[in-house]
Amino acid sequence: MRNPVGGHIPVAGGLARTGLPYARAMGAETVQVFVANPRGWATPDGDPRQDEAFRAACAEESLPVWVHAPYLINFGSHTERTVELSGESLRHSLRRGRAIGALGVVVHTGSATGGRPRREALAQVHERLLPLLDELTHDDDPWLLLEPTAGQGASLCSLVEDLGPYFDALERHPKLGVCLDTCHVFAAGHDLAETGGMKRTLDELVSVVGEGRLRLIHANDSKEAAGAHRDRHENIGVGHIGAGPFAELFTHPATEGVPLTIETPGGPEGHAADVTHLKRLRTGLRPERGAGL
Repeated sequence: MRNPVGGHIPVAGGLARTGLPYARAMGAETVQVFVANPRGWATPDGDPRQDEAFRAACAEESLPVWVHAPYLINFGSHTERTVELSGESLRHSLRRGRAIGALGVVVHTGSATGGRPRREALAQVHERLLPLLDELTHDDDPWLLLEPTAGQGASLCSLVEDLGPYFDALERHPKLGVCLDTCHVFAAGHDLAETGGMKRTLDELVSVVGEGRLRLIHANDSKEAAGAHRDRHENIGVGHIGAGPFAELFTHPATEGVPLTIETPGGPEGHAADVTHLKRLRTGLRPERGAGL
């Protein structure tokens, strides 16, 4: 399949017990999960029975799995305790990702807090994050996927060009990849809604990080205009990006084989509708709602 389409699924109550029925109702061909509270520092042990049931079912159903690390992680922080906890949290997500058969772990790229220069923050990223990448020595270890943010505050990475220095700080490690969030990159200033905007952005991404580094796409429309630096997701085709750029995304060489997961509003029905909409765009058919092609 050129681009499996799915979404982030709830797992409270058990990865297999809660997550799998939700994924099936959504019509998901790929799924993303949290393995810890996304807004906390706790590093809970998994339930081995749920882990095994989830991993086995995803393998049987050919359902690629991705983990999203907690939002608090920031290797550019000026606070030592935050950096220490970031390391513990990300190591936990990577370990749990391997346990459930995840292909990658997504982490936000963080910011340079405390008014520190960007170069100092990136030097700290090198010092504290690169060792975690070097721990990924098993064949079944997940990739670490950098997700640029919408450009709020002193973000270290929001525009595609910002990935260059970040990748350099991590020595372009062979297990380092990118998760591109369409809402984030749009909010950061890449106008995907312009004619050819999606192609230009993906072309630049390949130029900056190289081929094969784009491993996952968070497919989200935007409630805000391009360059607003506000991370507010909208359902596919009804936001400021519109349906056309998503159709263009499916035809770009850089996205060959790359899964898409939605993180859109609306609950079960809205998620199922967005997955269906993206599948329709994948086939080249005109959208049934929202902005036209």
